[in-house]
Amino acid sequence: MNETAHPRTAPLRARAEIDLAALRANVRTLRARASGAALMAVVKADAYGHGAVPCARAAVAAGATWLGTATPEEALALRAAGLTPEQVRVMCWLWSPGGPWREAVEADVDVSVSGLWALAEVREAARAAGRPARVQLKADTGLGRNGCQPADWPELVAQALRAQAEGLVRITGLWSHFACADEPGHPSIAAQLARFREMTAYAEGEGVRPEVRHIANSPATLTVPESHFDLVRTGIALYGLSPSPELGVPADFGLRPVMTLSASLALVKHAPGGHGISYGHHYVTPGETTLGLVPVGYADGIPRHASGSGPVLVGGKWRTVAGRIAMDQFVVDLGGDEPEVGSQAVLFGPGDRGEPTAEDWAQAAGTIAYEIVTRIGTRVPRVYLHEDAREDASD
Repeated sequence: MNETAHPRTAPLRARAEIDLAALRANVRTLRARASGAALMAVVKADAYGHGAVPCARAAVAAGATWLGTATPEEALALRAAGLTPEQVRVMCWLWSPGGPWREAVEADVDVSVSGLWALAEVREAARAAGRPARVQLKADTGLGRNGCQPADWPELVAQALRAQAEGLVRITGLWSHFACADEPGHPSIAAQLARFREMTAYAEGEGVRPEVRHIANSPATLTVPESHFDLVRTGIALYGLSPSPELGVPADFGLRPVMTLSASLALVKHAPGGHGISYGHHYVTPGETTLGLVPVGYADGIPRHASGSGPVLVGGKWRTVAGRIAMDQFVVDLGGDEPEVGSQAVLFGPGDRGEPTAEDWAQAAGTIAYEIVTRIGTRVPRVYLHEDAREDASD
């Protein structure tokens, strides 16, 4: 888990401020977009780098009735933190043989099953636990990753119904995942929806009575209303980031980025023209200037691929990473400006104070905003703002 800190006592080197009021507002916005469906807050990968437990609690306070994780360990950590079945359903979907099935069954976690091997293991776990497992069957409707192929679906459904008749499982959900929902108009979207309807109809025709059917991820929640069914799974949108620049910026959907990443300048110094900066001297000062040392690097999750292009706000001006990003630090050319040592360098945030955004860093590094926030490492303390939902003006 990431280190946390109080805003007034956070170490000065670097900090990631997590605005939980913004997260709760994003939940309310997403619920309004999918008003006929329940909302799952996906908090896998430590809530995309934001901190799983604080974000899960904030999402539940704002009306999320499900939490989603990739691994069973992530799901069990939520239960251990006090998020009870009476408060919220928890689902996990990435299993490997020998996983902690019994612990998940005993914690009342919904587990995803894509093949007969997983069904066999969860049946044994339920028998050992002395209670039925909550099982969701995943259909591969075209993504080609996890999920049961259409040709194998009848056998999986039949075996799951047999296990249910034995009292070992309860089939609580039927679900799938889009491949290209972040590409507006992509033909696979309609094709996957049609296949999902076929596969759920078959299962229901055989006697499955799921509590929820779901396929919509963040982009589908925002732009494909016919995909909402009983539940939408919101991940990146929950944290106020757009799933794709093609779909629009966060403000287009009424979303606000939740994380602001900043550091304190560790050194400000004069340098002559022609001075090489950082490993390899890929940047050479064009003339006499001042340099600022930002004490974060790729060990903190700052992408090395953004060397020479990553944007930083210092002293009210955009600066650019000068030379290579190193493991623990990088340099910005301040162009003669002389901010004090300890001045704030904002790498990214919501953007409404002139600072870069996570999307700006994604463009600089040739990646996606998901990776920018998720990779921020444990050396950077998370500082939680507005933890009390009663502070929200709209509550």
